[in-house]
Amino acid sequence: MTELTFDNLLAAIEDSNGREILNPATGELVGRAPRHTVSDLNDAVQRAVDSQQGWAALTDEERCHYLFKAADAIAAVAEPLAQLLSREQGKPLNGPNARFEVGACTAWLQATASFELKEETLVDDGEKHAVINYRPIGVVGAIGPWNWPMMITIWQVAPALRMGNTVVVKPSEYTPLSVLALVYVLNTVLPEGVLTIVSGEGDVGAALSTHEDIGKIMFTGSTATGKKIIEASADTIKRLTLELGGNDAGIVLDDVDPTAIAEDLFWGAFINTGQTCAALKRLYVPDAIYDEVCAALVAVAENMPMGVGLDEHNVLGPLQNKAQFDIVDRLVTAAKDSGARVLTGGDPDRDAPGYFYPTTLVADIDLDNPLVVEEQFGPVLPIIRYTDLDDAIAHANSLDYGLGASVWSSDRERAVNVAAGIEAGTVWINNHGGIDPRIPFGGIKGSGFGLEFGVEGLKALGVPQVISG
Repeated sequence: MTELTFDNLLAAIEDSNGREILNPATGELVGRAPRHTVSDLNDAVQRAVDSQQGWAALTDEERCHYLFKAADAIAAVAEPLAQLLSREQGKPLNGPNARFEVGACTAWLQATASFELKEETLVDDGEKHAVINYRPIGVVGAIGPWNWPMMITIWQVAPALRMGNTVVVKPSEYTPLSVLALVYVLNTVLPEGVLTIVSGEGDVGAALSTHEDIGKIMFTGSTATGKKIIEASADTIKRLTLELGGNDAGIVLDDVDPTAIAEDLFWGAFINTGQTCAALKRLYVPDAIYDEVCAALVAVAENMPMGVGLDEHNVLGPLQNKAQFDIVDRLVTAAKDSGARVLTGGDPDRDAPGYFYPTTLVADIDLDNPLVVEEQFGPVLPIIRYTDLDDAIAHANSLDYGLGASVWSSDRERAVNVAAGIEAGTVWINNHGGIDPRIPFGGIKGSGFGLEFGVEGLKALGVPQVISG
């Protein structure tokens, strides 16, 4: 493959007559995304159907070899991909942002190709022998979000391909160029038709959810859209993995050193400028150390530079789109109007270019305030005071979300006991959002269902078959 620069990578994927994609930090044109239609989707699904049996006929070792080659292909063009991601999504190049995300794509492909998935013996007692294997589903539809567009696409694509499925990708309308570029790079090493992409509007995603030749939908996004996918997929009885909204709680115990945990707390909440489903979105702190935790967080927050992503100095960027800016602005305004105390931030410069909302910490806020009970998905953290730990756990569990949570303590055994009482798919100890490709991840309640990552994630991309006799 010819060495890819940013310019020729963009030229390979964009459509001169397509929809304008603007940089959310500057308003400048990034490129023009193709306007694919439902007819284009049908063609893509047919190519995936035609390619699936040949792909499934390869050995597991051969498919893993392709995933390793795909990881190498991404690594070879990591900087142009990160530049495009920063321009389109808004996230800075540095910090846990654009370069981090592209690097995670490589790491996740390599990890997914490394897991050992063997036939499992269920019964072997001399009279009966039963084993279970996982066969390909067929064609998988992967519908991704705009916050981590490349990385989450890899989370969907890598295990699907490993298990012998072909994949049709539908990226978010907000960040199609990043995913088009990613798929373009992957397809320099994958067999033709194994991975296709359709860049379209909501009608394309809806058609993917109802298409009779799609055997499974993987979706990361809002709970409201997830419910629509469940309804749309019912007639064809599709398998589903849904990673939906989150309003993750963190509970600080009274035995911590506030200064020691402040930076980890900050990044748990503000990674990707708070635009992460499993970010820390409400923090419960005991009265005994409440003021100290607030002060330590302010000290960290006020030293984290925010600005245009291509500036190497910045580690926080803009909100990706105007709709998300308006949600954050509304929730902070409601908090201020209720009498909550803004410790830092909370006053955006509305005349400046870009959808920048300042890093905001809000203290002394009511439990039922909209900023607490709704998912803000931005650079804002409400800090809720508590006196009784059991009450804090009850409040953490009171919402219809259950993606992630965290407990912060110097006593691990105590933290684990508290974690056991929290209703969430994952509870982290002394960190928040620390995902690992080896460790299954998934939500409960309104945060969705199904597992991703690790061997359990591979099984979710297969059809279990028991052979008994």
